[in-house]
Formats: sequence, C-alpha cells, structure tokens
Amino acid sequence: MTRLIAIPALAAILSVAAIADANAGSWSRSHSVTGPRGTTSWGSSGSCSGGSCSWQGGGTGFRGNSWSRQGQATCSGGTCNWNGEFTGPHGNTHDYGGSFHY
Repeated sequence: MTRLIAIPALAAILSVAAIADANAGSWSRSHSVTGPRGTTSWGSSGSCSGGSCSWQGGGTGFRGNSWSRQGQATCSGGTCNWNGEFTGPHGNTHDYGGSFHY
C-alpha cells in the first residue's frame, strides 16, 4: 500500500518541479529498466502555458501490471497548487494533491 501512495506522490513532485517556469512548453519522457524479473517501462508527457501545467503518464511492470496518472497544476503569486488522479494495477483510483511556495 505504501508503494501505491509513494508512486503518485513522487510522480506529482517530479511533474511539478518545472512549474515555477510554467511557460516551459511541452515535454515527454520515457524510461525502461530490465532486471532479473523482466522489464518495467514508464513514461509521461505534459505541457505548460501561462502559469498552468497538465500531465499524464503511466507504465507497465515486469508482471504486466499497469498504472496511469494524470494531473494539473497552477502557479501564481509564489504558490503552486496541484492535484490529480492515480489508477493502480488493480483499477484502484487515488487522488493526490498539494501545494508549495517558490
């Protein structure tokens, strides 16, 4: 259960890291890791304009389990607020969100 909560939290933090400069345009990333149990792949994409960003992404684990996430953020007056939704490999959905000052 801790991993299911940590994954969207980490994803949100990494996605929001570029929001302080919220005119960054579009971006996409993809990665994969192959180990003794197989390959895990994940990726994300998003865009920023006018102080707002949105993103989506997901991945597939070495056992074929998949997950997805989506979210959005808005920055103004030195504060960024973000929220989104994470769907785990068994279809369970979790909302996430938060804010930080820059």
